[in-house]
Amino acid sequence: MTMNVADSRDTERASLNTPSDLSPEATATLAERINRLVADAYVLYLKTKNFHWHVSGPNFRDFHEMLDDQSSDILESIDPLAERVRKLGQPTLRSLSQILELTSLRENEKDFVSPYEMLVELMNDNIAIARSMREAHGVCDDWEDVATASLLEQYIDATEKRTWFLFEAARAADSGGH
Repeated sequence: MTMNVADSRDTERASLNTPSDLSPEATATLAERINRLVADAYVLYLKTKNFHWHVSGPNFRDFHEMLDDQSSDILESIDPLAERVRKLGQPTLRSLSQILELTSLRENEKDFVSPYEMLVELMNDNIAIARSMREAHGVCDDWEDVATASLLEQYIDATEKRTWFLFEAARAADSGGH
């Protein structure tokens, strides 16, 4: 028996289907939501790292270190989320173009962004991600996926902590950026 390319792809796709007590509809729905969170995390990571590299002014050291810590925190969340998608037997993100297609965040490619604008933009992005995580948590509840829900609870807390730090740091910066 010979196998054509289409049969080979079907076999490969089937090999991704990790067994689960959750229905195929549940795993597909959950994976779609989690993949969007992974895409947002990648964009937020890169934006936070970008601002870390380009922050300036009298609060440089504090902001630079805070943004470095936050970018590391965000990066550490990506792999467990993507692995959760795979545990559900679904494919996760495969390319930068797919990340940009799925993200709800906007990139910032400006040549100069004041420290104040950086902090406020990141704060708002973190608020948006927390909202998306809560919505995804609701989907987890709908499908009784406690494993993903508990993972999201940790990341919601971490996102709220980043939001809090950014808010307080922005209060120290004036609208002129220093």
